[in-house]
Amino acid sequence: MAGTHDGRPHRSLGPELHATWLPDEAVRRLAAYKLLAAYDSNQAGELAALTGNEAAAERREFGDPSTFVDTALSHLLGKSQQIIVPGAEHARDENASPESETAAEAQQRLRVWAEAELLPLRMQAAERKAVLLGDALYLLAWDPEMGRVRLKTYDPGFYFPIIEADADPGDYPRRVHLAWEIPEDPRRGVKATVRRITYELGPIVPAARSAVDDRGRASRDPVVDESNGYVLQPGDVYEPESRRIERKYPWTPNRPSATTCYLTDAEWFLDDLRHGQSLDDLPLEQARFRTRSDGEVLHRLDLQLDFIPLVHISNTVADGEHFGQSSLAKVMQALDELAETDTDSARASATTGAPIIGLAGARSEVDRVTGRPKPLAIEPGTVFQLGDGGRMDVLDTSRQLAELRARVEEIRDRAAVNARLPAVSLGTLDPSDVPSGYALQLSLAPLDSLIDAMRLARTHKYALLLKMVQRIHQAGGADGWPTGIVFPARLVFGPHTPTDRTAILDEAVKGVSAGVLSLETGVRMLQDAGYPIDDAWEEVDRIMSPKAVPRRDHRLAVGASTSPARADAMPARPR
Repeated sequence: MAGTHDGRPHRSLGPELHATWLPDEAVRRLAAYKLLAAYDSNQAGELAALTGNEAAAERREFGDPSTFVDTALSHLLGKSQQIIVPGAEHARDENASPESETAAEAQQRLRVWAEAELLPLRMQAAERKAVLLGDALYLLAWDPEMGRVRLKTYDPGFYFPIIEADADPGDYPRRVHLAWEIPEDPRRGVKATVRRITYELGPIVPAARSAVDDRGRASRDPVVDESNGYVLQPGDVYEPESRRIERKYPWTPNRPSATTCYLTDAEWFLDDLRHGQSLDDLPLEQARFRTRSDGEVLHRLDLQLDFIPLVHISNTVADGEHFGQSSLAKVMQALDELAETDTDSARASATTGAPIIGLAGARSEVDRVTGRPKPLAIEPGTVFQLGDGGRMDVLDTSRQLAELRARVEEIRDRAAVNARLPAVSLGTLDPSDVPSGYALQLSLAPLDSLIDAMRLARTHKYALLLKMVQRIHQAGGADGWPTGIVFPARLVFGPHTPTDRTAILDEAVKGVSAGVLSLETGVRMLQDAGYPIDDAWEEVDRIMSPKAVPRRDHRLAVGASTSPARADAMPARPR
């Protein structure tokens, strides 16, 4: 990445990155985001031209970085994503425990919420940023009108966590900013401003209400009673011994907490900011606080939560760093070499398709106006009359073109190996070149390790997101969301490699027929293999239904155990 003598990115890579309000430690991260986005949109050459490389303007970019990102994303997410609550799978057993039934109800609530909030679609948008840029961001907020938690994704370039000097980078920050610059619009009379949304954990304070200060700006003032004493929020209790205000949250009714999350949403005019004022130190006396739709001023608004409702997704496992690494980071040099070779190949193809021809002994037609010979035009069917000793020479660059094309394939294979994306995953492998299925499985080993590492980095983050969803529903008093317990839900990704459905079907039938697999497990195996089965238990009920197969023959038809007690042991239909 082009940089200056002080280590900051080149101004041509993004003049907005040199804004005075940006933290110094975030400038290079934002410049990296901009550069990675340029690779993804085939504009890396334009950025290089801005830094002074004039030859980069002719650079050919054919979308290889975008292909790498999309391939890694598709394998990461798999064919499906499913919310699982441990214990819910036993809810339909004949002797199901109350805990299993409660877990199944929580699982169904989470799945209904995910469908209403278009979770798979939002995951596509967020995870693509994580794979490309290294980071992604989810924001959760309670919507009283819709009666559910809303899920929103943010560009990681707006994310500025405040990490303490001695804190573990993997710890959850206690103060987070979402900030961006709004450019001026002279036609509408809008000045350039900086908007900053801050989530901060802090001690619980007395109640406050929206007000207007002496200068007519929105603010929040403490609520006082008739004796000028502070008023507490409903349910808060002041503890004289610890001299703090405590609150019992719905998810921990037996453990009071003295911490809450405050939300501040404000704007500043760029002209009012002095040089050297970082994002975390913007003067509140010059801020203009925004107002929520219900009239609440967003200045240290108590969200009635003891956590920050933001989930940061990192593409790689944290190793002393809070932010992740892009999937393109290790192959960017190869991508540059690939683009340069494509450029050379395009130039060579021009001389191959329209070769340079030299004529000796040909008489050119003379222009009557200038008296100079006219340029020769070579077209199909053109005939030249050559004199004695005349000849025609053609510059043949086809060999160089063939070498360049071979070089392109070599670099692309090298980049795929370093990115751990085999040719079979990129779709560039001829199926006839694979000698056996075992050889295909071995070739996918690097991809398996890559996807395992990427999913490992996300497992606890999505578990945290689903925990927050349950807690915010409880805090909002949503119908059907009981208080006092939060289930350890997790998000399970589908298989990322192709499966031999015929082999799995044969394996399931043999396993169920031999009695080593239950009918439910066999149906789940078919479901994981991609068969159109929405619910394994409902499929079992349909198989066991007398309308589907005669009772006396159903065991042989579905490959079930020949034990006569097998049919009687099946669970009842869903309640």
